[in-house]
Amino acid sequence: MPQGAVFHWPAGKKAAISLTFDDARSSQVDAGLPILDRFGVKATFYLSPNNIAVRQDAWRKAAAHGHEMGNHTLTHPCSANFVWSRSNALEDKTLYDLAAEMDRADEVIRDLVGVTPRTFAYPCGQKHVGRGEALASYVPLVARRFLCGRGFRDESINSPLLCDLAQVMGVDSDDHAYERLSLWIDRAMDEEGWLVLCSHDIGAFSRQAMAIEVLEELCQYCSDPDKLIWIDTVTAVGSYILKNRL
Repeated sequence: MPQGAVFHWPAGKKAAISLTFDDARSSQVDAGLPILDRFGVKATFYLSPNNIAVRQDAWRKAAAHGHEMGNHTLTHPCSANFVWSRSNALEDKTLYDLAAEMDRADEVIRDLVGVTPRTFAYPCGQKHVGRGEALASYVPLVARRFLCGRGFRDESINSPLLCDLAQVMGVDSDDHAYERLSLWIDRAMDEEGWLVLCSHDIGAFSRQAMAIEVLEELCQYCSDPDKLIWIDTVTAVGSYILKNRL
């Protein structure tokens, strides 16, 4: 990258924001999509194949409306430290296993929803298989297959000039008031960077959810042209960055 390089967002925008939702939970299509569509905001949904079939028509409709359908692996493997993942633990996986997880998920999403994912979200934000000296990152597998790989519970805005698109920082936006998330928006504006928010359910849930009123406030604020924010899918923003930072 040339010294002193400057990045320009499109149409004079000062920052980019992507709203992302994991696991293909029913509340996303029931409560989330009507809000997103009302404000004309396009979001990225990282689909767990087992959940797609339950609401296949709704997910096909979401894709037809311009929302992004991303890959979240076939079986959502995470660390064995999570009790619910002990029979499907990353510590017991190989790189071959993760490659098969991603490739098979692509096939199922293509069959059920009619699109091929261009971006990926790491389950639990975890990026390694194995243990100790045998530990191996599967980031290179993601880089070979997808435009972007999104993390989770990271602590940073993405610099459009410097970020690794295979490890896009994702900020946890579950269980937060709008006022808390607005601080992240302010930070993205100050740094002229890309904020990627990560949620799960939408509505009144005990955990792992964005409240309906929070989603509405986010969409209203970020879609206001006077705010100079570009709100779009991970693929849209990632593609723009890849093309314009060279």
